[in-house]
Amino acid sequence: MLTNPLFYVQSLGLGFALAMDAFSVSLANGLNEPCMRRRKMCGVAGMFAFFQTLMPLLGWVLVSTLVGFFSVFERFIPWIALGLLAYIGVKMLIEGTKNEDECPCSQKGLGFGALVVQGIATSIDALSTGFTISEYRWYEALLCALIIGVLTFGICLAGIFIGRKSGTKLAGKAGILGGVILIVIGLWIFVKGVFGIG
Repeated sequence: MLTNPLFYVQSLGLGFALAMDAFSVSLANGLNEPCMRRRKMCGVAGMFAFFQTLMPLLGWVLVSTLVGFFSVFERFIPWIALGLLAYIGVKMLIEGTKNEDECPCSQKGLGFGALVVQGIATSIDALSTGFTISEYRWYEALLCALIIGVLTFGICLAGIFIGRKSGTKLAGKAGILGGVILIVIGLWIFVKGVFGIG
């Protein structure tokens, strides 16, 4: 299968589709922290890439071993994503209203814990990708997950960069906009998962 071009096309397609939520959250993070340093930008993008690589592999393992358990858990995925993203989004909104008149570079960025929560929230639906790649052998599933991760890294880095550039122009309103974006993404994942839209 590794010599089949369709394998790479499917992996890239999956990676692009799965990275869209992470891209939007990265954009919100860039808006919230317009003076984010390059090292942190890579760390944030790396966090999303790590979870986007891990979740399809975890899904593949669950489908291969615990199919019954996974199908029961799968219906809770939209609720978990909504709860996590709404929590961070509301927190950003509150901080954004407090810091409205401050210099954008004085705004405190998200900590490691919040980034882990974002990484899980935006990639939890990638567990379902385990069904899509269930017929893959372990090394094919691993390569597919790595392709997804690398693509996510690049897309998220672009999202942070765009958000950062916009954040400096929006000054104090950027944190509020970032919070709203996170809440909307959480609602979108929820609607998509519960009602099968998109």
